[in-house]
Amino acid sequence: MIELLEGLPNITAFLLILVRVSAFFIAMPFFSYRTIPTVQRIGIAAFLSYIMYFTLDIGALEVNGEYILLILKEAMVGLGIGLFAAIIMSAIQMAGGFIDFQMGFAIANVIDPQTGAQSPLLGQFFNVMSFLLLLSLNGHHLLLDGIFYSYQFIPMDSGLNFGSEAFVGQIMKTFGAVFAIAFQMSIPVVACLFLVDLALGIIARTVPQLNIFVVGFPIKIGVSFIVLFIMMGVMIAVMKNLFEFMIVSMRDLMMILGGG
Repeated sequence: MIELLEGLPNITAFLLILVRVSAFFIAMPFFSYRTIPTVQRIGIAAFLSYIMYFTLDIGALEVNGEYILLILKEAMVGLGIGLFAAIIMSAIQMAGGFIDFQMGFAIANVIDPQTGAQSPLLGQFFNVMSFLLLLSLNGHHLLLDGIFYSYQFIPMDSGLNFGSEAFVGQIMKTFGAVFAIAFQMSIPVVACLFLVDLALGIIARTVPQLNIFVVGFPIKIGVSFIVLFIMMGVMIAVMKNLFEFMIVSMRDLMMILGGG
Protein backbone atom coordinates (compact mmCIF):
# COMPACT_ATOMS: atom_id res chain seq x y z
CA MET A 1 0.00 0.00 0.00
CA ILE A 2 2.85 2.37 0.82
CA GLU A 3 4.44 1.64 -2.57
CA LEU A 4 1.15 2.49 -4.29
CA LEU A 5 0.91 5.79 -2.43
CA GLU A 6 4.50 6.60 -3.34
CA GLY A 7 3.51 6.18 -7.00
CA LEU A 8 0.96 8.99 -6.70
CA PRO A 9 2.48 12.30 -7.80
CA ASN A 10 -0.29 14.27 -6.06
CA ILE A 11 -1.39 12.65 -2.80
CA THR A 12 -3.62 15.60 -1.85
CA ALA A 13 -5.86 15.06 -4.90
CA PHE A 14 -6.08 11.35 -4.15
CA LEU A 15 -7.23 12.09 -0.60
CA LEU A 16 -10.01 14.35 -1.91
CA ILE A 17 -11.22 11.58 -4.24
CA LEU A 18 -11.05 9.09 -1.38
CA VAL A 19 -13.20 11.37 0.82
CA ARG A 20 -15.96 11.62 -1.79
CA VAL A 21 -15.98 7.90 -2.60
CA SER A 22 -15.87 6.88 1.08
CA ALA A 23 -18.71 9.25 1.99
CA PHE A 24 -20.64 7.87 -0.97
CA PHE A 25 -20.22 4.33 0.36
CA ILE A 26 -21.40 5.34 3.83
CA ALA A 27 -24.90 6.37 2.69
CA MET A 28 -25.43 4.59 -0.64
CA PRO A 29 -27.87 1.63 -0.66
CA PHE A 30 -26.26 -1.80 -0.99
CA PHE A 31 -22.73 -0.53 -0.36
CA SER A 32 -23.65 0.84 3.08
CA TYR A 33 -25.27 -2.37 4.37
CA ARG A 34 -23.79 -3.82 7.54
CA THR A 35 -23.60 -7.27 5.99
CA ILE A 36 -20.60 -5.98 3.98
CA PRO A 37 -17.61 -5.85 6.39
CA THR A 38 -16.13 -2.43 7.04
CA VAL A 39 -12.64 -3.49 6.00
CA GLN A 40 -13.91 -4.59 2.58
CA ARG A 41 -15.81 -1.34 2.11
CA ILE A 42 -12.73 0.72 2.95
CA GLY A 43 -10.62 -1.41 0.63
CA ILE A 44 -13.08 -1.06 -2.27
CA ALA A 45 -13.31 2.71 -1.72
CA ALA A 46 -9.51 3.05 -1.70
CA PHE A 47 -9.14 0.85 -4.79
CA LEU A 48 -11.78 2.80 -6.75
CA SER A 49 -10.22 6.10 -5.67
CA TYR A 50 -6.82 4.89 -6.85
CA ILE A 51 -8.26 3.99 -10.28
CA MET A 52 -10.22 7.21 -10.59
CA TYR A 53 -7.16 9.26 -9.71
CA PHE A 54 -5.46 8.30 -12.98
CA THR A 55 -8.59 8.97 -15.06
CA LEU A 56 -9.23 12.48 -13.70
CA ASP A 57 -7.10 15.45 -14.70
CA ILE A 58 -6.46 17.12 -11.35
CA GLY A 59 -3.78 19.69 -10.77
CA ALA A 60 -1.57 20.12 -7.74
CA LEU A 61 -3.28 21.16 -4.51
CA GLU A 62 -1.69 22.82 -1.52
CA VAL A 63 -2.64 21.90 2.03
CA ASN A 64 -4.13 25.11 3.43
CA GLY A 65 -7.44 26.45 4.67
CA GLU A 66 -9.01 26.15 1.23
CA TYR A 67 -7.98 22.50 1.06
CA ILE A 68 -9.79 21.81 4.35
CA LEU A 69 -12.94 23.38 2.87
CA LEU A 70 -12.56 21.17 -0.21
CA ILE A 71 -12.44 18.11 2.04
CA LEU A 72 -15.69 19.17 3.72
CA LYS A 73 -17.27 19.84 0.33
CA GLU A 74 -16.27 16.42 -1.02
CA ALA A 75 -17.70 14.73 2.06
CA MET A 76 -20.97 16.65 1.62
CA VAL A 77 -21.18 15.66 -2.06
CA GLY A 78 -20.64 11.96 -1.36
CA LEU A 79 -23.05 11.88 1.58
CA GLY A 80 -25.64 13.94 -0.28
CA ILE A 81 -25.70 11.72 -3.37
CA GLY A 82 -25.75 8.53 -1.31
CA LEU A 83 -28.46 9.78 1.05
CA PHE A 84 -30.55 10.96 -1.89
CA ALA A 85 -30.45 7.46 -3.40
CA ALA A 86 -31.23 5.87 -0.02
CA ILE A 87 -34.32 8.08 0.35
CA ILE A 88 -35.59 6.94 -3.05
CA MET A 89 -34.99 3.28 -2.18
CA SER A 90 -36.94 3.75 1.06
CA ALA A 91 -40.12 3.66 -1.06
CA ILE A 92 -39.84 -0.15 -0.96
CA GLN A 93 -39.83 -0.21 2.85
CA MET A 94 -42.68 2.28 2.88
CA ALA A 95 -44.81 0.09 0.61
CA GLY A 96 -44.17 -2.90 2.89
CA GLY A 97 -45.23 -0.82 5.88
CA PHE A 98 -48.52 0.12 4.20
CA ILE A 99 -49.30 -3.53 3.46
CA ASP A 100 -48.24 -4.72 6.92
CA PHE A 101 -50.54 -2.20 8.56
CA GLN A 102 -53.53 -3.55 6.66
CA MET A 103 -52.57 -7.20 7.18
CA GLY A 104 -52.04 -6.80 10.92
CA PHE A 105 -48.29 -7.43 10.73
CA ALA A 106 -47.39 -3.91 11.87
CA ILE A 107 -47.06 -5.18 15.43
CA ALA A 108 -44.37 -7.66 14.39
CA ASN A 109 -41.57 -5.43 13.09
CA VAL A 110 -38.13 -7.01 12.85
CA ILE A 111 -34.59 -5.64 12.99
CA ASP A 112 -33.12 -5.28 9.54
CA PRO A 113 -29.59 -6.76 9.73
CA GLN A 114 -28.49 -4.65 6.75
CA THR A 115 -29.39 -1.25 8.18
CA GLY A 116 -29.80 -2.00 11.90
CA ALA A 117 -33.23 -0.30 12.00
CA GLN A 118 -36.70 -1.68 12.58
CA SER A 119 -38.35 -2.85 9.39
CA PRO A 120 -41.82 -4.22 8.56
CA LEU A 121 -41.95 -7.89 7.63
CA LEU A 122 -43.08 -7.39 4.05
CA GLY A 123 -40.83 -4.35 3.79
CA GLN A 124 -37.90 -6.60 4.61
CA PHE A 125 -39.09 -9.12 2.02
CA PHE A 126 -39.42 -6.43 -0.66
CA ASN A 127 -36.03 -5.04 0.32
CA VAL A 128 -34.29 -8.39 -0.18
CA MET A 129 -36.12 -8.92 -3.47
CA SER A 130 -35.13 -5.45 -4.72
CA PHE A 131 -31.53 -6.12 -3.63
CA LEU A 132 -31.40 -9.30 -5.75
CA LEU A 133 -33.10 -7.53 -8.65
CA LEU A 134 -30.59 -4.68 -8.45
CA LEU A 135 -27.71 -7.14 -8.68
CA SER A 136 -29.30 -9.07 -11.56
CA LEU A 137 -29.75 -5.82 -13.54
CA ASN A 138 -26.16 -4.69 -12.81
CA GLY A 139 -27.56 -1.71 -10.93
CA HIS A 140 -24.52 -1.65 -8.65
CA HIS A 141 -22.41 -0.88 -11.73
CA LEU A 142 -24.64 2.09 -12.48
CA LEU A 143 -24.19 3.33 -8.92
CA LEU A 144 -20.42 3.18 -9.31
CA ASP A 145 -20.73 4.99 -12.64
CA GLY A 146 -22.68 7.67 -10.80
CA ILE A 147 -19.87 8.45 -8.37
CA PHE A 148 -17.35 8.44 -11.23
CA TYR A 149 -19.31 10.78 -13.50
CA SER A 150 -20.14 13.03 -10.55
CA TYR A 151 -16.81 14.77 -11.23
CA GLN A 152 -18.15 15.89 -14.61
CA PHE A 153 -21.18 17.56 -12.99
CA ILE A 154 -19.50 18.65 -9.75
CA PRO A 155 -15.79 19.34 -10.35
CA MET A 156 -13.45 19.09 -7.41
CA ASP A 157 -12.54 22.79 -7.42
CA SER A 158 -16.10 24.16 -7.82
CA GLY A 159 -18.67 25.18 -5.25
CA LEU A 160 -22.10 23.70 -4.49
CA ASN A 161 -25.37 25.22 -5.59
CA PHE A 162 -27.28 24.67 -2.35
CA GLY A 163 -30.47 26.58 -1.57
CA SER A 164 -31.44 27.38 -5.15
CA GLU A 165 -35.01 27.11 -6.42
CA ALA A 166 -34.06 24.20 -8.68
CA PHE A 167 -32.51 22.30 -5.76
CA VAL A 168 -35.60 22.72 -3.56
CA GLY A 169 -37.85 21.77 -6.46
CA GLN A 170 -35.85 18.63 -7.14
CA ILE A 171 -36.08 17.55 -3.50
CA MET A 172 -39.83 18.13 -3.38
CA LYS A 173 -40.32 16.31 -6.69
CA THR A 174 -38.34 13.34 -5.43
CA PHE A 175 -40.25 13.08 -2.15
CA GLY A 176 -43.55 13.19 -4.01
CA ALA A 177 -42.39 10.49 -6.42
CA VAL A 178 -41.22 8.27 -3.55
CA PHE A 179 -44.67 8.35 -1.94
CA ALA A 180 -46.33 7.76 -5.34
CA ILE A 181 -44.17 4.71 -6.06
CA ALA A 182 -44.78 3.29 -2.58
CA PHE A 183 -48.51 3.79 -3.12
CA GLN A 184 -48.34 2.03 -6.52
CA MET A 185 -46.63 -0.98 -4.96
CA SER A 186 -49.03 -1.30 -2.05
CA ILE A 187 -52.39 -0.32 -3.56
CA PRO A 188 -53.29 -3.77 -5.02
CA VAL A 189 -53.04 -5.46 -1.62
CA VAL A 190 -54.45 -2.52 0.34
CA ALA A 191 -57.47 -2.24 -1.96
CA CYS A 192 -58.20 -5.97 -1.72
CA LEU A 193 -57.91 -5.87 2.05
CA PHE A 194 -60.33 -2.94 2.15
CA LEU A 195 -62.87 -5.07 0.30
CA VAL A 196 -62.18 -7.93 2.72
CA ASP A 197 -62.80 -5.60 5.68
CA LEU A 198 -66.02 -4.46 4.04
CA ALA A 199 -67.17 -8.06 3.56
CA LEU A 200 -66.25 -8.97 7.13
CA GLY A 201 -68.21 -5.98 8.39
CA ILE A 202 -71.30 -7.13 6.50
CA ILE A 203 -70.88 -10.66 7.86
CA ALA A 204 -70.51 -9.31 11.41
CA ARG A 205 -73.81 -7.48 11.06
CA THR A 206 -75.67 -10.45 9.55
CA VAL A 207 -74.15 -13.20 11.74
CA PRO A 208 -73.49 -11.64 15.18
CA GLN A 209 -72.61 -15.06 16.68
CA LEU A 210 -69.48 -15.27 14.49
CA ASN A 211 -66.30 -13.97 16.18
CA ILE A 212 -65.04 -11.75 13.37
CA PHE A 213 -61.76 -10.89 15.11
CA VAL A 214 -60.74 -14.56 15.24
CA VAL A 215 -61.78 -15.30 11.66
CA GLY A 216 -60.73 -12.00 10.11
CA PHE A 217 -56.97 -12.16 10.69
CA PRO A 218 -56.26 -15.46 8.89
CA ILE A 219 -58.60 -14.48 6.05
CA LYS A 220 -56.82 -11.16 5.54
CA ILE A 221 -53.40 -12.80 5.71
CA GLY A 222 -54.41 -15.48 3.20
CA VAL A 223 -55.93 -12.96 0.79
CA SER A 224 -52.83 -10.75 1.06
CA PHE A 225 -50.46 -13.56 0.11
CA ILE A 226 -52.68 -14.60 -2.79
CA VAL A 227 -52.75 -11.05 -4.14
CA LEU A 228 -48.99 -10.71 -3.65
CA PHE A 229 -48.40 -13.92 -5.60
CA ILE A 230 -50.62 -12.69 -8.44
CA MET A 231 -49.15 -9.17 -8.51
CA MET A 232 -45.48 -10.15 -8.08
CA GLY A 233 -44.71 -9.36 -11.71
CA VAL A 234 -46.16 -5.87 -11.28
CA MET A 235 -44.11 -5.39 -8.11
CA ILE A 236 -40.90 -6.26 -9.95
CA ALA A 237 -41.80 -3.89 -12.81
CA VAL A 238 -42.37 -1.06 -10.33
CA MET A 239 -39.01 -1.82 -8.69
CA LYS A 240 -37.28 -1.58 -12.08
CA ASN A 241 -38.95 1.79 -12.65
CA LEU A 242 -37.77 2.82 -9.19
CA PHE A 243 -34.15 1.98 -10.09
CA GLU A 244 -34.40 4.01 -13.30
CA PHE A 245 -35.92 6.91 -11.40
CA MET A 246 -33.10 6.72 -8.83
CA ILE A 247 -30.36 6.92 -11.48
CA VAL A 248 -32.04 9.80 -13.34
CA SER A 249 -32.73 11.70 -10.11
CA MET A 250 -29.11 11.32 -8.99
CA ARG A 251 -27.95 12.75 -12.33
CA ASP A 252 -30.36 15.68 -12.07
CA LEU A 253 -29.30 16.39 -8.50
CA MET A 254 -25.61 16.40 -9.46
CA MET A 255 -26.33 18.77 -12.36
CA ILE A 256 -28.17 21.15 -10.01
CA LEU A 257 -25.45 21.01 -7.33
CA GLY A 258 -22.81 21.65 -9.97
CA GLY A 259 -24.69 24.67 -11.29
CA GLY A 260 -25.45 22.99 -14.65
